[in-house]
Amino acid sequence: MNTKVNIAGVEFKNPVTTASGTFASGEEYSEFVDLSRLGAVTTKGVANVPWTGNPTPRIAEVYGGMLNAIGLQNPGMEVFCKRDIPFLRRYDTKIIVNVCGKTTEDYCEVVERLSGEDVDMLEINISCPNVKEGGIAFGQQPKAVEAITREVKKYAKQPVIMKLSPNVTDIGDMAKAAEAGGADALSLINTLTGMKIDVSRRTFAVANRTGGLSGPAVKPVALRMVYQVAQSVRLPIIGMGGIATAEDALEFLLAGATAVAVGTANFYNPYATVEIAAGIEAYMRENQVDDIQELIGAVR
Repeated sequence: MNTKVNIAGVEFKNPVTTASGTFASGEEYSEFVDLSRLGAVTTKGVANVPWTGNPTPRIAEVYGGMLNAIGLQNPGMEVFCKRDIPFLRRYDTKIIVNVCGKTTEDYCEVVERLSGEDVDMLEINISCPNVKEGGIAFGQQPKAVEAITREVKKYAKQPVIMKLSPNVTDIGDMAKAAEAGGADALSLINTLTGMKIDVSRRTFAVANRTGGLSGPAVKPVALRMVYQVAQSVRLPIIGMGGIATAEDALEFLLAGATAVAVGTANFYNPYATVEIAAGIEAYMRENQVDDIQELIGAVR
């Protein structure tokens, strides 16, 4: 039985990775999960300099999921390269580094710094606000998506995954723009913008007022968008958004994703990733599927 998938020339032993921001470097989960059982580990966002993130409170539970407004807090690329890459290299898994920035130059600086490091792929978080364009996210305008993809590719030695924002009118247009810019793969979806108000305190539940909605509530939207993008471009897709079980993951594979990322589920079930990988194998055995490629994009 073959569970291997190939994304832009990088072979994963199975199609399961982690969603950025929920696993950091994986060290805090390593006592629960053998990271070598995952196809890849996707790190928390890494910037060119340390980011302190947003004021607290930064997380709120909502029906069917959670809101977060962490603000991409991270120690910066130098600490990441010195501390986190050596830790992850102890495991037999691929390393996908999520990259964030406030300007195109920020992204390119991180990508160039990582070009000489032992990591397998780069995931570019284009849901960051572009400070030079009045704060609108890089991923909300097709021309901006194409432009930043093209710039990042100039510096990248590893395959580039562009992570698409769902907070757009047409996700297919964004995918085509990333493809035109030279992206090697796509990942989607990032969080949906949401809000919660604390009625007892009569104020916002998170200090940032709005936050990113993730968890089971977003899965139907994410699944639709993955299917839509799979019909729009020829690039491999890492699908994510509310995946908590093997059945959830299989839906994304059938819709056209080559791999899946598990995010919010890690917070309430630290074993979620390995359980999903095992569940996919069990499904393949039960349904006499010899090669996972038979499932990818099988639903038209």
